[in-house]
Amino acid sequence: MAIRWFVPLLMGLAVLASEQHVLTNEGTQTGVLRRFSVTGSSHEDILRVASEHDLDVWQVARSHVDIYSLGGRLPVTLQGVSHTTTPILAPPRRQQGFVNSTWDLGTLESTTYHDAYHPLFEIDDFLRRLSELHPNTTHLTNLGHSGQGREMLALTISTTELQGETQRMTTKKKKKGKKNRNRNRKLGFVIVGAQHAREWIATATSLYLAHALLSDPTLPNSLSHLLDVFDFHIIPVPNPDGYDYTWEYDRYWYKNRQVISPKAKCIGLDMNRNWGYKWQPDVPGSAGNFTKPKEPTDPCSHWYPGSRPFEAPEVNNIANFVATLPDLVGFIDLRSYGQMLSSPYSYSCKRIPKAAEDLTEAALGAVQALSFVHGTTFQTGTLCRMLYRAPGNILDWMYTRAGIKFSYVAHLRDTGTYGFSLPENEIRPVGEETGSMVKYLATFIAMSNHRKL
Repeated sequence: MAIRWFVPLLMGLAVLASEQHVLTNEGTQTGVLRRFSVTGSSHEDILRVASEHDLDVWQVARSHVDIYSLGGRLPVTLQGVSHTTTPILAPPRRQQGFVNSTWDLGTLESTTYHDAYHPLFEIDDFLRRLSELHPNTTHLTNLGHSGQGREMLALTISTTELQGETQRMTTKKKKKGKKNRNRNRKLGFVIVGAQHAREWIATATSLYLAHALLSDPTLPNSLSHLLDVFDFHIIPVPNPDGYDYTWEYDRYWYKNRQVISPKAKCIGLDMNRNWGYKWQPDVPGSAGNFTKPKEPTDPCSHWYPGSRPFEAPEVNNIANFVATLPDLVGFIDLRSYGQMLSSPYSYSCKRIPKAAEDLTEAALGAVQALSFVHGTTFQTGTLCRMLYRAPGNILDWMYTRAGIKFSYVAHLRDTGTYGFSLPENEIRPVGEETGSMVKYLATFIAMSNHRKL
């Protein structure tokens, strides 16, 4: 890397790191998104500087790195490094009051629920009301409590009565007929919303998908026919504390809100680096490598992975829930932004999964199906190569530990125009195109398991 541009880069990014995340009295948040064009080793160098100075990296792609900071009064001057700036205005916080009784959740197309983002209590109410409307096909599970004591809910959607452990064949007599019975048992598909609190569109999309799965099959955008083969398990808000914090205080908060230790200056850890497969303290070294630090990673870092795997109660709750689910074959971690559908691995850019051929074939077809809806284009590839190396990722754990062959991360709209502040009028289009992607993946997975949709 050339010294002539690295020094001003370091100085300029250090200025960004000094800016704090606060809300104005009006509840809005004005900042600047800086897109740095990258080539070759400069890509890794910028990420290393970002980690060392705890910069708020919004998105990483093969051609650029997006870094957000509050206020545009101190523009970054990078000698030899081109960049663009985009003002970002977070929407004002909506006044929280009584639950809106005019949502009319009876039909997917006519409801107004998917025309807006919703605070946590409205999401919980949506799940309960949806369950009440469809008592024979839904089941709400309390996964446990978050670090601050909030309930974590999972919605199971199935046309068969789930009996938990009684579904498992534990006796020798049942095992004798296991092969034939498995052909008639439903396949399991897990969908997780925003682990990173600020990725509102991920949670909104998970709610849309849940509604689409329960929609009348004769209506547009219904996914209910997938229930002929699959049971879906949807966790819309895996990070309830962080999500609630984005509504009350900091729209772009990233981590959970866990108290790490009594003496820690900051709270919260990055849930998506706290999973128990290839977990390690995440400190970048030279050439984009990661080495174990001599001292614990700074808890104030955006990317703080915790002091041990599964330290986050939210991560532990989800893992325990997934461990109870039978016949899991599909998993999607919904995120934003970047318009990518990525497969394992995240912890390594060199290792290729055994199922790489099937994963790639399904992903290519899925993004094509998605593009047919509104013309949105997605890229595909392994998560490490699409973004950067990140040990302790949910994707790797679901693929290796939970044994879910078709495991993906879907980074939804957009590619940087709005970033994490995607307008509310895009919620429904994103839900529609993501539904098309899920339908294709489910069909592909069903065929690979000798099932027909």
